[in-house]
Amino acid sequence: MEEDEIFENEMMMDDETSSSIEDVEKDLYHDPQAGEIVQFVKEKYTKAETARQLDEERWIQAYRNYRGIYGPDVQFTSTERSQVFVKVTKTKVLAAYGQIADVLFGGNKFPITIDPTKLPEGIEEVVNFETNPEIRKAVAEQPDTMEELLPGETYQEYQERLGAMKAKLAPVMDDVKPGINGSPTSVHIYPAEVAAKKMEKKIHDQLEESHAKKHLRAAAFESALFGTGIMKGPFAVDKEYPNWNDEGEYSLVFKTIPQTSSVSIWNFYPDPDAATMEEAEYVVERHKMSRSQLRSLKNRPYFRENAIDNALSLGESYNKEWWEHVMEDNTEQDHADRFEVLEFWGFVDTEIIEKQGVEIPEELKDSEQVSVNAWICNSQVLRLVMNPFTPAYIPYFAAPYEMNPYSIFGVGIAENMDDTQTLMNGFMRMAVDNAALSGNLLIEIDETNLVPGQDLSVYPGKVFRRQGGAPGQAIFGTKFPNVSNENMQMFDKARVLADESTGFPSFAHGQTGVSGVGRTASGISMLMSAANGSIRNVVKNIDDYLLAPLGKAFFNFNMQFDYDKEVKGDLEVKARGTESLMANEVRSQRLMQFMQVVSNPALAPFARMDYIVREIAKSMDLDPDKVGNNMSEAAIQAEILKQFREANPPEPQPGVPGPEGAPPQEGAQGAPAGAQVQDTSGAGGGTIGTGTAPQPGEQGFSGNTGGEPTMQ
Repeated sequence: MEEDEIFENEMMMDDETSSSIEDVEKDLYHDPQAGEIVQFVKEKYTKAETARQLDEERWIQAYRNYRGIYGPDVQFTSTERSQVFVKVTKTKVLAAYGQIADVLFGGNKFPITIDPTKLPEGIEEVVNFETNPEIRKAVAEQPDTMEELLPGETYQEYQERLGAMKAKLAPVMDDVKPGINGSPTSVHIYPAEVAAKKMEKKIHDQLEESHAKKHLRAAAFESALFGTGIMKGPFAVDKEYPNWNDEGEYSLVFKTIPQTSSVSIWNFYPDPDAATMEEAEYVVERHKMSRSQLRSLKNRPYFRENAIDNALSLGESYNKEWWEHVMEDNTEQDHADRFEVLEFWGFVDTEIIEKQGVEIPEELKDSEQVSVNAWICNSQVLRLVMNPFTPAYIPYFAAPYEMNPYSIFGVGIAENMDDTQTLMNGFMRMAVDNAALSGNLLIEIDETNLVPGQDLSVYPGKVFRRQGGAPGQAIFGTKFPNVSNENMQMFDKARVLADESTGFPSFAHGQTGVSGVGRTASGISMLMSAANGSIRNVVKNIDDYLLAPLGKAFFNFNMQFDYDKEVKGDLEVKARGTESLMANEVRSQRLMQFMQVVSNPALAPFARMDYIVREIAKSMDLDPDKVGNNMSEAAIQAEILKQFREANPPEPQPGVPGPEGAPPQEGAQGAPAGAQVQDTSGAGGGTIGTGTAPQPGEQGFSGNTGGEPTMQ
């Protein structure tokens, strides 16, 4: 009785304590206006979580097949001794992930390029720049008489039209010499392309700073395994850089950079009614944060320090989902010493945002809903701001491995071969059990024919004593038939079906013993080309749904927050992942063949040699900016080579024409001594001399009339 009273008293004290804590929480942390936005975010999160239940079951099955773990739906009988799991799914997933990574990073850089549009607006596509000082002076004095200028345009307007390229053209004005690029007094400059390449370098530097390659690999892996790879960004973050001053003292330097990161598919809760990210009204990302990570949010812009302190004082609130227990092989502990933080991006009613004191731009005050970013933890609004991007967009990009036309989430390798993986496991278990049964002899003993009390164990050299005069055999051996070969044939058939269902053949990831067409080099090349078809579609999905939108987001970020007039132009972002599908050796060979074609003087003016040289350098995994010259440097180099040739003319060789096409010297083969060159063009020529050819500017030179000298 006393124990019951003590227990009741303890329960009453617990109730009083909990009620007092709740009262304190209401007094300190309850905010009706904040509660409205918290409730809104939680409702969206719950809706998305409920809608993706079937997707989570698909992902768990894919994870089990990858890990080689049987689920609770597989029940073994008491006679099944073997519980082997053949992890062919893991081999396929890693092979597909490796091939995707090789394709995306085949050029040793992030597969995004910036190019000018076909018809650039606001910047000139091509500028013909005059290098002759006298003609440049005439252009300045009489601008409307030059072909480079637009009708009615002055030279000052012409320079203003160049915009940011004016400073870029300054070294060209002083260094470029006549005779470059096929024109005697002018060169071609591409302002739009120069602006595009500068923007490309800037974006690549930012991606390198944020370790974008590592995050893209993580997204590619989840795309192959679960069917969808997700990245987010860019976001402005302060990155720490170690620094030592002149006195050797260490200090930290902070630099604000745009950062991108990968998002696990398990923490991604998009609008369930959207089939693509463009249609999504909102996205909720679930974070699992420690105390130090939650405190570090105070250093990021627009996070509310008081709300973060309140959330910390309320304690850890992270509860594990059912799939976390499965993946961690732990079904006992539901609570983790972490905080659950929800990051919301999407549209919210304008009146809800106005109650929170968020300043809404004038152009959006008449809108019924606005795009916002909100962070929620322990019913506290850690951050609530308007969507900072212009134009507003949800900064998440989901790339499917294989398209699912009715869902954001795609289909991966593991799901495609789920049934064939089950078949392979079943046939392998049957083969192992049959091999174990048929490999052991079953012994039958007639004890009536043996002397009682003997040890019935069997081993080599064992002697059994028989009853005297007992007829018949006392010991019998029974061997079961071995049908493991038939089971292995079915296993191989299931493996072939796995190749068919995934579109990723076994020989593509190192299977030996390929017969038939694959026995020859050309045959295996044909098979590999056909196998690249499925990977080409996957990489194209990554290009269209992840890389291109991410590149555009970085472009818009730089134009909005880090504007540079030198990179302003009518530019477009292109994802170049699929270009790496063609081997560098093949690409280099084709470029060299094209160079041979355009080496013809009649075709040379139609080829952009600077682009060809850059592409050849890329195909050889070289940095074109380090091994090649720009337009100004190329002009200087050409002038140096020209002066070197003039200062060191080649010595004439017997039987070999001179450096400028002169006929062989006297006494050489093909030019008999005393031969005379006669001009038959009628340009006022006669007998010029013996064993010499007319030079430009001399009497008898027929280069301007098309006539050819003849030998007499």
